[in-house]
Amino acid sequence: MKSRLLLSLFFTCISITGGHAYSQEWPKVPVKVLVPFDAGSTPDLAARVIGDRLASRLHQAFVVENRSGAAGNIGTDMVAKAEGDGRTIGVSIAGPLGVNALLFRKMPYDTSRDIGLVSIAVSQPSVLVVGSRLSTTDAKQLSALMRDKSKLSFASIGAGSISHLAMAALVAQAGGDAVHVPYRGSGGAVTALLSGEVDMALLPAAAVMPHVKAGKLRALAVASPSRSPSLPDLPTLAESGLPDIKGDAWIGFIVPAKTPAAIVDALRDQIVQVLAEPAVKDKLRMQYMDPVGNSPEEFRRLLAADVARWKHVVERNKITLD
Repeated sequence: MKSRLLLSLFFTCISITGGHAYSQEWPKVPVKVLVPFDAGSTPDLAARVIGDRLASRLHQAFVVENRSGAAGNIGTDMVAKAEGDGRTIGVSIAGPLGVNALLFRKMPYDTSRDIGLVSIAVSQPSVLVVGSRLSTTDAKQLSALMRDKSKLSFASIGAGSISHLAMAALVAQAGGDAVHVPYRGSGGAVTALLSGEVDMALLPAAAVMPHVKAGKLRALAVASPSRSPSLPDLPTLAESGLPDIKGDAWIGFIVPAKTPAAIVDALRDQIVQVLAEPAVKDKLRMQYMDPVGNSPEEFRRLLAADVARWKHVVERNKITLD
């Protein structure tokens, strides 16, 4: 209740103060939610589920806008350069918030300086899947196949994506070899798997599990530290003899760095309350997303750990995006 009142008072106050302030009071002015990936992507799905409930709770429109490109940098940069007045928030993932700085020689923004971290909303397991060309039924068999120098290939949702880096790490730990084939988004990667164009991939569960349930792909393991609540029957890669691969993907809410701390705290409180709602949990679980709702400090620590983890993979494989 306190955080809801704080947000309402904030927007009412800035509507009165002129300049770049609102021309009308709080409930009438939309809040822009920038998603740096295409419509239908998992960040987009999370933004819409949570944004709809924020709108209902705060009696305010939350309008999702998709601004994809440059591996997520374009939309994330728009958040970084927006006015810190609460009218623009965003969602983003490890790539645009940290890993991309390892891949691009020049970034349009500095996360530590230009972006405020609010909360990681959800975590989604990445699933190791194989297509019909392979008869392997678990990750151990797949590792053995890679070590036999079979001509295997793997899809990703783009060069430098977590699906690329995690799979490269898996291939290296297995002591094998495989050819990377990047696609634009999970849709292209899944289509390639279904057609037999590539053999395997580590992709978000939401992208592959419908096809696994239909018998068109085979799921071998999840790239999470522990079994996912959304997929409790799938073993982890660690259980399969690959303990150092962590490829689960989180989606977090962000704001321009100059957004007042009181508004960041209030927004975070509202997000956490939304994530606790049974109906929201059910909608997210249907997309194989597990609610998180942590603090900005926990968000920052997790991001730093991800950047440190993928730095070694980027350097070892000489991966660059420009």
